[in-house]
Formats: sequence, C-alpha cells, structure tokens
Amino acid sequence: MMSHAPELRFAWRGMDSEGRPKQGKIIAADALSARSSLRREGVIVTGLDMLGAAPPPKAKTTEVTVFTRQLAGLLRAGLPLAGALELLAGSATGGGLPRIVRALARDITRGVPFSAALAAHPAAFGPLYCQLVSVGEVAGALPSVLARLADDRERAASQRTRLRAALTYPVMVLLLSLAITAGLLVGVVPTFKTIFDGFGAALPAPTRFVLALSDGVAHAGVPFVLACVCAAVVVSRWMKRSPDARETVDRAALRLPLAGRLLRSLAVARWSRALGTLLSAGTPLSDAFDSLTHATGNRVFDAATVNIAARLRNGERLAVAMCAAGCFPQDVVQPIAVAEESGALDAMLLDLATLADRQVDERIGAFASLCEPIVIAVLGALVGGLAIAMYLPIIQLGNVV
Repeated sequence: MMSHAPELRFAWRGMDSEGRPKQGKIIAADALSARSSLRREGVIVTGLDMLGAAPPPKAKTTEVTVFTRQLAGLLRAGLPLAGALELLAGSATGGGLPRIVRALARDITRGVPFSAALAAHPAAFGPLYCQLVSVGEVAGALPSVLARLADDRERAASQRTRLRAALTYPVMVLLLSLAITAGLLVGVVPTFKTIFDGFGAALPAPTRFVLALSDGVAHAGVPFVLACVCAAVVVSRWMKRSPDARETVDRAALRLPLAGRLLRSLAVARWSRALGTLLSAGTPLSDAFDSLTHATGNRVFDAATVNIAARLRNGERLAVAMCAAGCFPQDVVQPIAVAEESGALDAMLLDLATLADRQVDERIGAFASLCEPIVIAVLGALVGGLAIAMYLPIIQLGNVV
C-alpha cells in the first residue's frame, strides 16, 4: 500500500467579500491548499494557524456507492479521471467522502494508479473494490467495472434493507409485549395480591409463580436491565476484538432454524458474485482469492476462503476445495465442478449468484411471513397466561361458593 500523507487541520480568520469578519476551521493537505479553498469560497484570509493532523476521513457505504455510480457515468461521458474526481470533490457535501475524493484527485495528478490511490483508504474501498479497479485500469474498461461495482453494492444494500425491515417488526412487537407484561407485573398484579391475601386459602401454582415474578420485577427489574445492557456492550466489544468469537457466533447463526439458511444463501450469493466478477474481468483464479477474504461478511466463509486458496495453491480443483471447506451446499459445489471441466467457471458463478439472490429474496419474504404468527402467539401467550393466572383463584373461589 502506498504511503499517504495525513491531512492537516487549520484555524483561519478572514473577511468575506463585503468586509465582514469571519473565522472557522478547515482540513486541507497544506496551508496553500487551505488558502486556495477559502479563496474559492470568497474568503480573504488574514490568519491561518495549523492545529495538527486531521483524523482519518470516513465515508458511509451508501456514499461510496453513489460516488462509484457517479464516477462511472462521468468516465463514460468522456471526462478524464482526474477531472471527474475534482468535479465530484467539488459537488460532494458533508462527511468524509469529499476529503477522500480530493485525496484521490491529488494522487491521480501525481501519477499514482487509481487502484493504488484507492488502497490508501481501506475503510472505504475494500480489497475486492481495489482489485476490480486494477483489472479495469489494465484492460481499459474502468467505466464498465465501476458500473458493475455500483450494481453489486446497490444489490447488497437492497438485501440488507429488506432483511432489516423483516427483522424490525417482530423485534419491536416482542419488545412492546415484554414492556406491557412488565407493566402489568409491576402495576396490576400487586392489586390482585392484596385481594388474594384476604382469601385465606392456598393459591394455585401459576398464580404463586406470577406473584413471585411480580416481586422480582419490582425489586430487581432495573438492576437486571442495566446488567443486560452492560453485558451486551461487553460482548459486543469482545466480538469486535476477537476474530475467534465472531467466527463462533457466525457459525452458530448458520445453524439457526429459520435464519441459518437465509444467512447461508446470502453469503453464497456474495461469494459467488465476487469471484465470478473477478474471473470475468480477467483475474486469474489463484490471484482472485487474495481479494475475497472479506467478501461475504461472514467469518465462517472468510475462513473457508483462506482454506480454499491454500488448497488451490497445492493443486486441488476448486470444487474439491469448496467441498472440503464444509460450508458450501452441494447444489453450489456440483455446478462449479461441471463448469471447471467446461471452462465456463465465471459464467457459472454469476448464474449461481443470481440464483442465490433469488433464494435470499424468497427466504426474506418467508421469514417475514413466519414471524408475524409467531409474534402474535408469543404476545397472546404472555398476556393470556398472565390473565389466567390472576383470575384462576377467583374462579376456584366461585366454584367453592
């Protein structure tokens, strides 16, 4: 990766075109660039103080996707790469993307290859992105490669949005049902307890359980919630710092009854499309795996990719190595074995990715449809069980009378 000089933060003082004093802060490569940027904004600089190195710029996934689409369109329209980047840097607003695009434009002006300039910002442009851009530069097909990258990123974002929407409704309803149940246990059940104390008779087991649960929620509910929040924060940080923990969680998620098949299809679709795109762009099979280590977002498949790459270097066929990895379904491995024999591996991988995308869409719909009756059943069981437990002693007393 090329070395990249960090940008600097400056505090400036100056006047606008009408002579009114102004001041602020700006991030630029050097003092000359800072003065030039302020001059373009109509500011006459009277003082400029360097504050130190600026923090690394960050860009959202959606911003990078829009940038990729816009850059592909400008290049197809005939603009040179440096000019297109400068135009996008001037039109972008907010966030860290304008800083990244300005840095890319500076690097291109200095003669740095576009793929190497992108590699200086790994948080925004991953290995797969840089590898495809490198192939597009060599082949002279950079606009089409960028358009394909934008298509893939938009497709992945659409799948994430649908999956998030399918999970949001049941999670919110379950949380609401738990909140309602906790409210009943704290606010309503103690009233029944006062009534039951006057009966002078033994209460049924369900009623005693609900009364004990009410006391527990009233006395330990807040500490329990705080402990759960703290535990969630600790586990989340532990997973971020421990690759083994993340792989264990991802492996367990693939075994879930409903979500496991969906997550597996999603990982297979991303893996097949990434590899097929690299191969169709002219990347050798052995080199393509260097850019696939984080293509799926699932540590199990990422580890399998590393294992497959090692087996390929030892002379194994791709289908055999995938079968040994243990995480790819047979309906994916078998067509790849046939495609290896016929020499149409890239086309087969892209077809498998399209099929897996269709399966993901179908399973997201099925998952959302199954969640609704499950949520209703859970909500009914919580509220209904609570009501039955509270009225059961009254019903028994009426039978005695």
